[in-house]
Amino acid sequence: MTVIPRTRRAALVSAVCTLVVSGLGLTGCSEDPNEGTNGVGKLEPAKIQSTTRAAATAADTVRLSGAVVSNGKTYKLDMRLKEDGGTGSVTSEGSTFRLLKVGEHLFLKADKDFWDHQDSGKDSGDEDSEAAAADKLDGMYVKVPTGDPAYKRFSGFTDKDVLLNSLLTLHGTLSTEGHHEQSGTRTIRITGDKGSGGTLDVSLEGTPYPLRLVRAGDAGTILLTDWGKTFTLEEPDEKSVVDYGKQLPTS
Repeated sequence: MTVIPRTRRAALVSAVCTLVVSGLGLTGCSEDPNEGTNGVGKLEPAKIQSTTRAAATAADTVRLSGAVVSNGKTYKLDMRLKEDGGTGSVTSEGSTFRLLKVGEHLFLKADKDFWDHQDSGKDSGDEDSEAAAADKLDGMYVKVPTGDPAYKRFSGFTDKDVLLNSLLTLHGTLSTEGHHEQSGTRTIRITGDKGSGGTLDVSLEGTPYPLRLVRAGDAGTILLTDWGKTFTLEEPDEKSVVDYGKQLPTS
């Protein structure tokens, strides 16, 4: 049996309906886009936003993937987050590193090329020692001291509440922009200032989780998936961890 996608089916129903109406001189034939949904699509835009933020905050876990532009830099994220930490990868300016946070303990893992391109603050005469350090750190987890400036900078990528609070914000006057689909799930789209302040697709099926965010000012697009799917966070074993020995590089 051939299964017709929901959007195509809705279009066929609408087309047939139009033909019947015009042929019989009737009115009022239409398909309710909110039929069989969680009802969020019937709410005012501001209420949709507050409802989906509450759902996101209450969720135990989420996966964020996509791109974020911040301070002129583009970061590609693929992070799995929960209340007590997170794990995943971040790519920026051609370099990729992994982050793992368990409770208050933050670990960074990268290859030799990543460490070769960091600004350690050493003089050029220390190039040999820098190369040796990069070799030592290659593929190992580095525990980031809580007092290190890098701790605050990197831990934000692993903090579920911090990331969601900063991302799930539309700017300007809120409005709805019709019904859509995201990976096969029906959504209602809300926008800030007709899109210039960002757009957010909210699930119309089950819990009204946010599923897709286009940030204001072309500052990136984020997909939010795997809501409530459990995963395990464990600190790396001692053999996989190396001490950097001082403050991490600043770049």
